[in-house]
Amino acid sequence: MSSTPLEADARVARKARAKTAPPGEAHSARRAYALLAPGVLLFLAIVIWSIVQTFWRSFYVWDGVTTPSWTGLHNYRLVFSDPTVRGALLHSAYLILFTCVIPVAIGLLLAVFLSRARTRGLPFFRTLLFSPQVLSGIAIGIIWKWLYDPTDGPINKALISVGMPGWAKPWLGDFSLALPSIGVIGAWATMGLCMVLLLAGIQKIPPSLYDAARVDGAGFFAELRAVTLPGLRNELLVAITITLIIALRIFDIVFVTTKGGPGDETNVPSLLIYLDAFQYGAVGIAAALAVVLGSIIMVLSITINRVGERGR
Repeated sequence: MSSTPLEADARVARKARAKTAPPGEAHSARRAYALLAPGVLLFLAIVIWSIVQTFWRSFYVWDGVTTPSWTGLHNYRLVFSDPTVRGALLHSAYLILFTCVIPVAIGLLLAVFLSRARTRGLPFFRTLLFSPQVLSGIAIGIIWKWLYDPTDGPINKALISVGMPGWAKPWLGDFSLALPSIGVIGAWATMGLCMVLLLAGIQKIPPSLYDAARVDGAGFFAELRAVTLPGLRNELLVAITITLIIALRIFDIVFVTTKGGPGDETNVPSLLIYLDAFQYGAVGIAAALAVVLGSIIMVLSITINRVGERGR
């Protein structure tokens, strides 16, 4: 069969590229793939396989020991009809305010301040704010459980010492204060991460843009609106996405401090997944809830990035 002129030109171009390509390029590509292969295989074996298994188990009734039995969508019907699950999802939505919105806003202000300030001790201040990132969630929970202790905690002791005993509360034991108290922990834990991400973004903005804004008579807020925020679009998307995921999958801090109490006031989906799978022997229901939570996180993350890309 005779080839068309376009196909002949394509073959000539491929031969020309092959002749002009460096002799070691193909070998370098094979070496790169060989170096990547262990990590990719490990990722497929652990992460992807775990996701597939979780999705598959969500269609079974299983206690983790005996033979599982097929139940179809029954586990999902139980998840969507359970008021405890709905309450836990609402608690996660509430924690987004503390763990995502407030840390990003405070991190932005801190990043702007640190990028402008020229005083001694700023590296120590940045390190201090970022320090929660090197602590595990378990350690953070233990520290704040001690701080919130109603009798021996430093917070209540400080309030009593300054003559405000009425403000001393059982922070983690009060039905109206437990969830906001968890939110404060989340805000403290993620604020430094947002600050570092946004500070790195500010340092990439050309100083000439700020100089031009000042020549035009722009003040602090005008610079923030016209120069800083547009220049931080990518970093803001990253910070919002990361903190949103943290807020929705928070587990260790809640487990250490309240275990979902008092009552169900601090229940979150990740805690319910743990309890269903390891205490109540309802692995299928736990897997279904994990699929639902993972789907919510994925949809919100994709939506945030799509909205951010559309605004460029």
